[in-house]
Amino acid sequence: MKQKILVASHNEHKIEELKEMLGEGKYHIESLSDIGWNQEIIEDGVTMEENAWIKTNTLVPHYDGWIIGEDSGLEIDALEGRPGVYTARYAGKSKDPIANMTKVLQELIGLDDRTARFRTVIAFYMNGKKHTFQGTVEGRIADKMRGDHGFGYDPLFVPEGFEKTFAELGDDVKNSMSHRYNAAMKLKKFLQEKI
Repeated sequence: MKQKILVASHNEHKIEELKEMLGEGKYHIESLSDIGWNQEIIEDGVTMEENAWIKTNTLVPHYDGWIIGEDSGLEIDALEGRPGVYTARYAGKSKDPIANMTKVLQELIGLDDRTARFRTVIAFYMNGKKHTFQGTVEGRIADKMRGDHGFGYDPLFVPEGFEKTFAELGDDVKNSMSHRYNAAMKLKKFLQEKI
C-alpha cells in the first residue's frame, strides 16, 4: 500500500508539480480538495516558513498520513524582498496573477536592479516529527510578461543563466530547476534515507 501524503493546498498546479517531483508511483498524494477540506486556512505568518507550518499544523489533527504544508514567494531585491509572503495576494485579496504582475512591473519602473528569487518552504509532518526544507532559484524580473506556460509569476521570472521566462521555458524545464523542485528534492532525499 502506498504511503499517503496530503499537500495542504487546493492549488492543482502545485499538486501536479509535487506529484511529478516526488514520484506519484511511490506515494498516494492528495490535495485538500481530494479529502473534502473546505475550511480556509488563514496564513497570517510573517515568514514563508511560518505560513507553511500554519498549513501543516492545522491539518495534523484531521489527517492520518504525512502532511506537506508549502509556501512559496517571489522576493525582489529592489523592492526590499516584496512581494514575499504576500506574493499570491500582492495586488489584493482576489489573488489575480495578472494584477500581481502588473503591480510588480509598475513598482520596478525606473529601477535598474531587477534581481529576484523564488523561495519555497516545505513544512513536512511525518510520524509526529516536523521537518523543514527550503529551495530557491535566483533570477531577474523581465521587462514585460512573456510566455504561456506555468502559473503565478512565471511570465515575469527569468531564471539565472536563461533569457526566457519560466512561462516561455515550459513546465519540463521549469520543474527541473525551480524553487519548488529544489525544496522537493531535499524532501525526496530525506524520504529515501528514512524509508
